[in-house]
Amino acid sequence: MSLLRSRIIAFTLAAVAFPSVIAPALSAENPTVAARQRAEKKTFSDSEIIEGFFKTAFGAEFHLAGRVDRIRKYAMPVRVFATGVSRPDRKAQLAKVVADIGRRIQHLDIAMANSIDDATIVVTLVRDRDLIPTVQRFYGEARAREIKSSLDPQCLSGFRKNERSEIEHSDVILTVDKGDFRFLDCAYEELLQALGPINDTNSVPWTMFNDQVSMGFFDIYDQYLLNILYDPRIKPGMSVEEVKAALPEVLAEVRAWVRKVNGLGSREQTTRRPCERRDPYRVIYRGGAVATVFAKLKPVVMGPCVRRDDASRELAPYTDFSNSSRPISMRRISLVPAPIS
Repeated sequence: MSLLRSRIIAFTLAAVAFPSVIAPALSAENPTVAARQRAEKKTFSDSEIIEGFFKTAFGAEFHLAGRVDRIRKYAMPVRVFATGVSRPDRKAQLAKVVADIGRRIQHLDIAMANSIDDATIVVTLVRDRDLIPTVQRFYGEARAREIKSSLDPQCLSGFRKNERSEIEHSDVILTVDKGDFRFLDCAYEELLQALGPINDTNSVPWTMFNDQVSMGFFDIYDQYLLNILYDPRIKPGMSVEEVKAALPEVLAEVRAWVRKVNGLGSREQTTRRPCERRDPYRVIYRGGAVATVFAKLKPVVMGPCVRRDDASRELAPYTDFSNSSRPISMRRISLVPAPIS
């Protein structure tokens, strides 16, 4: 408990895990993953990408205390170590997942660690029957009861951040005995949430951070979100407005990288023309909730142009970043408890 003293802690808990792009070897090993990759949507407008980024990078599903209105990410190399039950096959799969994430996020240095002392992310492998007892051991009986009553978790993750919103350490708990697809699904989703995008949303249909979506690989859409987050111009502690100002240049470069690393070719474009005079980065506050709108501008286009057939709808409200304590998702929650005194 001394390691937690005077720290702000964020936990994200998942009942299921969702999309991410998987290494070819992993998709070849699992027919369910391969089928979902073949059916994957690969072309997204700027507004679709921006919507998902703001909805997952800011906020927390279950907000107890502390600020969640800032970018949270690692500002140092990330090293992953697996402990728990002896399952060499699962550890080998986990190593492939980590390598795949490292290949597809341009500015993230992530790899397996040689020892737990070198790790910034510790993955604990457990049998399904031991999941709740492990949660009790990690987070205490009271919080474990809350977790169990709120959802039926199959895996979960959490991180500790400092006052600058830099993530210092993450813990991931994965079950090993529910089949290959479940393991891969949880491994991708929880490892990626442990890197910062802790908020789930059911209003974006392409992201793994949607309770209704399950793929088991690192999908194209979430590669956009994580590459935006780990671009050097997006810094820990940034506000919505600060991120909004940096997004036009960041998104253009992220598009080029995702096309290159996935071999998508020139047809995966921004779909920016013809465009209307709208600002896809405008963020307003209404009744304490954050929403993004595409507002009519006067003489200029702010940020990338948006096709006329892009939805000019309001985004679903986020958590009230300042004082909300209500959950967004009934099945997965993110906890931001008060500092421990």
